[in-house]
Amino acid sequence: MHVLVTGGTGFIGSALVPRLRGDGHEVTILSRGKHADGGGVRYVQSLDALADDAGVDAVINLAGASLNGRRWTEAYKREMVASRLHTTAAVVALCRRLARPPSVLVSASAIGYYGDRGDETLDEQSSMGEGFSAELCRDWEAAAREAEALGTRVVLARLGVVLDREGGAFVELSRPFRFGIANWLGSGRQYLSWVHRADVIAAFAFLLEQEALAGPVNVTAPAPVTHRTLCAALRRRLTTLPGMPVPGFVMRIMLGEVADELLLAGQKVLPKRLEAAGFAFHYRDIDSAVGQLLGKP
Repeated sequence: MHVLVTGGTGFIGSALVPRLRGDGHEVTILSRGKHADGGGVRYVQSLDALADDAGVDAVINLAGASLNGRRWTEAYKREMVASRLHTTAAVVALCRRLARPPSVLVSASAIGYYGDRGDETLDEQSSMGEGFSAELCRDWEAAAREAEALGTRVVLARLGVVLDREGGAFVELSRPFRFGIANWLGSGRQYLSWVHRADVIAAFAFLLEQEALAGPVNVTAPAPVTHRTLCAALRRRLTTLPGMPVPGFVMRIMLGEVADELLLAGQKVLPKRLEAAGFAFHYRDIDSAVGQLLGKP
């Protein structure tokens, strides 16, 4: 299979591409940077570089400026929106132009779609929430679904908070613990719907092959936890002082809207459709994930 990956050099894409190559797929990566082709991987800086007869069988759309990359100024919010919607629109335009549209488009989204929902249990049938993140995910998904008119199966992969030792949220969340300081964010009672990066990679490979799966699919571990529970899992493996909160007002002063939308808010999201389709998570609970991430099983 020839798979086009947008955002293929990012946090998820850099781990996904080796998996795709290992599965025998030919890969083309859309990247703003210049890279040398090799090892069955081709790089393009524009989708215009792909000919009409390029024979793209599948697209995995991961492009987008980081939501927690920096403080959400109005300018950066516009960048977050544009980086997702413009790239997704370009992918759909490519699908229209190709002599044979791709059979599947797996387009990243996020559980931010559900908004701040407290301890309400959420699955793919749950309604959209409120706030900037929810509206961004709604519009991002709508842009991807334009490809359905071409006969392309569109999967909307709603990612939870992706944990890995090489980057992302876990590095930031665990840093105080490594210095002997245990803490949680705000009340600590807000839910964190997490997923190990290894399971994200396996899930994307799985979604490429599952012809019966289309529409929204939550990519989150089956056991979401509160921030206090995450704190307890870290303390079982790292020696720290007694736990303490990082007050919400401090986080709001430091991070503004990011604090309310991403860190003090919570969603208890379950991967109902993914599990029903037979996907097996390697890291189902936070204890096993934290053990692997810290190298302390």
